[in-house]
Amino acid sequence: MLKAKKLEKSFEGLRVLKGIDLEIQKGELIAIVGASGAGKSTLLHILGTLERPDSGSLQIGGSEVSTLGSDALAEFRNRNIGFVFQFHNLLPEFSAIENIMIPGFIAKKNEKEIHRKANELLAILGISARRDHKPSQLSGGEQQRVAVARALINSPALVFADEPSGNLDSRNATELHNLFFQLKNELNQTFVIVTHNTQFADLADRKLEIKDGVIFNG
Repeated sequence: MLKAKKLEKSFEGLRVLKGIDLEIQKGELIAIVGASGAGKSTLLHILGTLERPDSGSLQIGGSEVSTLGSDALAEFRNRNIGFVFQFHNLLPEFSAIENIMIPGFIAKKNEKEIHRKANELLAILGISARRDHKPSQLSGGEQQRVAVARALINSPALVFADEPSGNLDSRNATELHNLFFQLKNELNQTFVIVTHNTQFADLADRKLEIKDGVIFNG
């Protein structure tokens, strides 16, 4: 599903990633852990094509994405990759279902199909009753479920999540973590999740620790 080789990244002369090699298989749930400033988010952003490495190669689904131009890369990202961040980043003027459908419209998919898929995801995530509510009318946990549905609307090959439960209380965090495992099992969805939650990381298929710019298997 994903193959990274010798990824390097520096910021203002500081080497953050020092030759990362990584392979991820379809249906895996990978947790990335490490101290603050270790490069977890930088690695996630590079794997998710939001940033480019200084050197190295990145293949996703057999496509060499590190050589794509900006426009082609943006289109590839929209169709093949989903993101969930610590802050849900929902658009406040749109309802839950409208927020979920936006990436499908950007991908120019059939409107009826997008609507059907959005309702299906709302049901899977247990928030169908909140479909027409604006983000301000939703709890923090519900907002993150909408963000997860939005990440899944285009049936992406990979979903990347950066501290997705970091802004939630313990109960909602646990529910969100359980949801990731549910989606992995029911949809065979592949997840790469940066987290400080050690209990969640220990339950992942693999726990990878970044330390001094390299990866260690946990």
